Amino acid sequence: MRCLVFMFLLAIIGGKVAAQSYHITSPDKNISVNIKVDDSIAYSVIYKGSPVISISSISLNLDKETLGKSAKVLNNTKVDIKNILHPLYGKSATLTDNYQQLTLKFNGDYSVIFRAYNEGMAYRFVTALKDSVKVMSEQASFNLPGNPSATWAETTNYTAWELPYVVKPAVADVKNDTRALTPALFAYPQSNVKVVVAEADVADYPGMYIQKHDSGFRGEWAYYPAKSVMGSWGNFVSVVKERENYIAKTSGARDYPWRVVIVTDDDKTLLNNQLIYKLAKPSVLTDTKWIKPGKATWEWWHDAMLPGADIPSGMANRNTVLYKYYVDFAAKNKLEYLMIDAGWSDNYDVKKVMSRVDIREVIRYAKSKNVGVFLWAVAVPLLNDLDKNLDFIKSLGAAGLKVDFFDRDDQQVAQWMEKIAKGAAERHLMIDFHGCGKPSGIQRTYPNIMNYEAVRGEECDKWDFTANPQHHLTFTFTRMLAGPLDYTPGSMRNATMATFKPIDGGLPSSLGTRCHELAMYVVYDQYLAMLSDSPTEYEKYPDILTYLSAVPSTFDETKVLDGKVGAYAMIAKRKGKNWFVGAMTNWDERKQNLDFSFLPKGVSYKADIYTDGADANTVATSYTYKTITVTNKTKMELNLAKGGGAALYIHQ
Repeated sequence: MRCLVFMFLLAIIGGKVAAQSYHITSPDKNISVNIKVDDSIAYSVIYKGSPVISISSISLNLDKETLGKSAKVLNNTKVDIKNILHPLYGKSATLTDNYQQLTLKFNGDYSVIFRAYNEGMAYRFVTALKDSVKVMSEQASFNLPGNPSATWAETTNYTAWELPYVVKPAVADVKNDTRALTPALFAYPQSNVKVVVAEADVADYPGMYIQKHDSGFRGEWAYYPAKSVMGSWGNFVSVVKERENYIAKTSGARDYPWRVVIVTDDDKTLLNNQLIYKLAKPSVLTDTKWIKPGKATWEWWHDAMLPGADIPSGMANRNTVLYKYYVDFAAKNKLEYLMIDAGWSDNYDVKKVMSRVDIREVIRYAKSKNVGVFLWAVAVPLLNDLDKNLDFIKSLGAAGLKVDFFDRDDQQVAQWMEKIAKGAAERHLMIDFHGCGKPSGIQRTYPNIMNYEAVRGEECDKWDFTANPQHHLTFTFTRMLAGPLDYTPGSMRNATMATFKPIDGGLPSSLGTRCHELAMYVVYDQYLAMLSDSPTEYEKYPDILTYLSAVPSTFDETKVLDGKVGAYAMIAKRKGKNWFVGAMTNWDERKQNLDFSFLPKGVSYKADIYTDGADANTVATSYTYKTITVTNKTKMELNLAKGGGAALYIHQ
């Protein structure tokens, strides 16, 4: 007995106490998270009995100490939470927010919180330190067992998010230090299990990338800027020349971002997974009645060209008369907004309005037609005198701002974006962020943020072949998990891969069929949805304008009917009593079975159906339109051409 006591005392003195183990499970029992605390903190994740994240260490390296090293648990608390969330807007009027949570409080005034949801798991550090701290680095490990494939957007810098996705057949063959954006998706073909690494509730902190490291992956972040100059495109972007040796300088008492692992063996669940939204901080705004999602007509993609109109058009002729034409189009077709892009003011000072456009008159006229106006601005010049600039925008009567060219997602830019969102909210201005990193939850905290770009969008049709149907059916299952996007769909000049030609400085076309473009208004989460093409082009097709006028940008209910990563997606969404269906395919022609059982029983509806024409494989503009009566017992087969799609407007 004396020998055992002596050995136990030696173990305590030497810090060799037995590891402590903890465990949480998702409400449906499919996901298990195991936490081990020894000298360090580590976690692992099991899905339906099989490991999807093997033992992975986590820590937070501060300037004076490392949280997670020599870790000693003071107490632990496990709770089961059942909530119903009511988003201000989105793709569902309500969200079930159920999870099991474990809080481990450690010696040293910090905690780590773990959560297990049906959709995945997440953990975060929480500190209660007195003084401000520098975060030198963070250890966020994601060790994947076996040799899955990876679907991600690779990058060699910290300045680009509008990237194409690549598929790596085996992560074992990926070179060390390869860096990719998050969300990043890993797939196990034999089991069909998908594992997505992401983050949520990022505030006052840099965005997370992942980097290959030996047999696994680890988080990586941009260091804080030490020196920056104006440069890059237009010489109005803040370009970092030197960086500090830390990633963040922040309060000692705070919540750190959630590190997220989404898991499923059913691809289509990724199309309605809102875990990142659920993990975000709730809205800090008390008055939100002025926040109104909607659709917008927009001049930039088609270079403000109005073929057949009775007024001069084109970028050189942008003036008050031209913008009133866009206002009239929006009003006639029940579009809530006009988006005015670069050129209405000086790029370096929004208060210097170009004389060719009487912007006050355009906004006054738009208001008389019940149309709001968004105005474009460059991020850094806007921030140089944010209060005065936002006051000026408000004095013009604008509904919101499209803020562009952040081109970074380090801590400084995270602070800038929150500052803009907060200042805009105080003035009842909505925000569309462009040239920025992906969303990670702040759009829930500040719901005046409608969209983030952070996607290789339709604008790239001006320059290359990257915004194509294969890309469309990839980022829908990856990037869109992070939050809303601004792809800017709506092209009416549609092309196959054989007929497509990039056009910059004229009327561009898009890759994929016309119905593929129409389906985007249902499939994509875009709460300020652009109609990218020319009003005169839409006016050639009254049947399509009926659909574009009716389809909303937010919904009350979403039902994912079918989907496969990189291949196809079919979604039904309800707004009030009306339903909308969008179906999209990659470059593979396919037949998609549509079952209308999502409709209420005993009710007949009219369905306006837009499908690819019989020759759409070679003539991408070809489509058919018909109206039929449907009930919840109706079934039909949709023929999707290569790069094709279908759209339905179901109403009484």
